[in-house]
Amino acid sequence: MTSTVTHTIKCSDSESTEFILPDFFSNCRYPMRLNPHHDQVSYASDQWARSEANLPESKALKYSTLLRPAYFASSCYPDADAFHLRVCADFLGWTFIIDDWLELDKFEVNDALEIRDCCMSAFRDPVNFQTENHIAKLCKSFFSRFKETAGPGCTERFIQRMELWYTSAAKEMDSRTKGYVYDVESYIELRRDLSGCKPCFAFIEFACQIDLPDEVISHPVITALEEAANDFVAWSNDIFSYDMEQSNHSTRNLVHILMVKQGLDLQGAVDYCGRLCNICVQNFEEHRAILPSWGEEVDKDVAIYVQGLQNWIAGSVQWSFESARYFGKDGHVVKRNRVVKLSPKRPL
Repeated sequence: MTSTVTHTIKCSDSESTEFILPDFFSNCRYPMRLNPHHDQVSYASDQWARSEANLPESKALKYSTLLRPAYFASSCYPDADAFHLRVCADFLGWTFIIDDWLELDKFEVNDALEIRDCCMSAFRDPVNFQTENHIAKLCKSFFSRFKETAGPGCTERFIQRMELWYTSAAKEMDSRTKGYVYDVESYIELRRDLSGCKPCFAFIEFACQIDLPDEVISHPVITALEEAANDFVAWSNDIFSYDMEQSNHSTRNLVHILMVKQGLDLQGAVDYCGRLCNICVQNFEEHRAILPSWGEEVDKDVAIYVQGLQNWIAGSVQWSFESARYFGKDGHVVKRNRVVKLSPKRPL
């Protein structure tokens, strides 16, 4: 395993004012790539969100300049053509919109379940299902285009995985309302559905215009590859988002849970998460090396899918520094020196 970060922070957690990021670019050497259709798709997707989601100007500006969903899609689906990249960008933009919506304190579990039912109906029949809900209208828009070229297996996998995401989101919202803090094991189990990676991985098939047989997707080696990629994205994201979440008094983060449940200081918890990310990459490569064969044609599609999982590992890191979601305007500085200075906590 790659050696861990040598930086240390000497103060106790209550005195910590900064922490050092793991060296993701040395420990994970997958190339960072960007889809050549990014600029064209970025403009179109931003306009789509403004009109279809009825975003006020302040949120529309945040969507296009802070979140940069088209850049996220271009990093994670670098080989998609313009049509498929646009659908991917709209989908990722939709996930940001609904994620922010579910974070609002005024919404409760029943609200999440209601929007789940509405969106799942839109996924099942995006053409004929009628709704006035803005979130579900966005579903109808991007998923009707998804279904134009997606295979039946890919389509059903996406729908099933979105169901898992909604269920985990409702569970997390209920836990938040009750003030429950997960232990490490239960949080890891929840996070694998809550990360949103599972439906995003179905979009790999869509973006690359493949439709893997069910026996391939359910094979233990493929499952292990997906889990390694999912965990890497989740744990690295918990590191990147920690400052933003601690500023908002959020406890839904592996760094925080390790501090509470295992008594680690802030830097120790961050380093622990970094080691988990290294293990994910190691597991990914070990399972890629033992991929079975399903025949020449299927094997070609499997190789494309596994490459797509790798793109998600690299692309999610790249987007985290290029967007302003976690580090504001300092993304390039933080990428270079790996120092994250803690923001003051917002008033309750």
